[in-house]
Amino acid sequence: MQTVRALGTDVLDLFRRQGELSRIDVIEASGLSRSTVNQRLTLLLDAGLILPTGGGESTGGRPSSKFRFNTERACILAADIGASGFTAAVCDLDGRPLTTTSRTIEVAEGPEAVLAAVVGAFEELAPELEVWGIGIGVPGPVEFAARRVVNPPIMSGWDRFDIAGWFAPHYDAPVVVENDANARAIAEARSLGLDNVIALKLGSGVGAGLVSNGQLIRGDKGAAGDIGHTRSVTRDAEARLCRCGNLDCVEAYAGGWALRRDLERVGIATSSTSDVVALLERGDEVALARVRAAGRTLGDAVATLVGVFNPRAVVVSGRLAESGEVLFSGIRERVYQQAAPLLTGDLVIAKTTLGDEAGVIGLALETIDTVFSGEEVAAPRAVVAVG
Repeated sequence: MQTVRALGTDVLDLFRRQGELSRIDVIEASGLSRSTVNQRLTLLLDAGLILPTGGGESTGGRPSSKFRFNTERACILAADIGASGFTAAVCDLDGRPLTTTSRTIEVAEGPEAVLAAVVGAFEELAPELEVWGIGIGVPGPVEFAARRVVNPPIMSGWDRFDIAGWFAPHYDAPVVVENDANARAIAEARSLGLDNVIALKLGSGVGAGLVSNGQLIRGDKGAAGDIGHTRSVTRDAEARLCRCGNLDCVEAYAGGWALRRDLERVGIATSSTSDVVALLERGDEVALARVRAAGRTLGDAVATLVGVFNPRAVVVSGRLAESGEVLFSGIRERVYQQAAPLLTGDLVIAKTTLGDEAGVIGLALETIDTVFSGEEVAAPRAVVAVG
């Protein structure tokens, strides 16, 4: 099967990165000959991947036509799966969510149940749209090339499940499977235009995605950034059992599930991490104290990452990020105390500006990159039919 590369992704990438361009702009930026550029533009125009936008600057003759990337040519489906639910979205070819929906379902119910709910959400959002790729984010380590979860601590029944293969009967499109925090790191780095970013996801669990020198760091087994299951610096006299089975993990002190457990022990019932945030908004003193302490625990772990990766920004998302300064003050306190001034002088530690869509945006962007790489993924049928 012909690949997307045959249509000239080197030229298409220029439009994706730079916006509107004329033929002359493309020739100068690409270094390709005029005839080659004309051929590539014709293929991309015929495929509907670029559109004419009118006149550009004249070079002495007729005004040269300008073109732009057609982000509406097709759609990407993305689902950001968490411990207790997921957000599904239809995104354009620039990664922008067009429509979204959320579902509540425990990831521990297993892959068949969760992915069936995801497909149901996709069918509701995009019953007749042309789908060119699917991005699935999961709260566990991912073997990226195989598109499978590997030894996930909270995802019962998901270990090495063929997620991409599961979608084959439903969609004739490539499937990208990524760790949820990694997807958010991609979205945050591109949104901010930064090459060195730590994306901290705080919800029921704790995870981090790492972008260093413009590259996502996954690690050898796909578990890079799993700070929730590193050992906490602050520990109780009695060891805390983490849901991964180890003792005194960061998540056992600062994860949403751990905060709920601690509140339950003092007679405060909650059913979700959002309930913990609601207690803060009502000024509950016990919840305030617990979340402040969680912020310091997280700050200790983040300070280590800052020392190793020297990021320009630490961006926090997830339900617990809604705790505001109750949480952030503790994180900043420990990071600025423990990391060298050289590392913290320009460091930004802030809540995401992408909101709940951070995960699906990152998944869409990564899926789009995969579709247009033309290396491992066959071109969508609508594109293959051209030329």
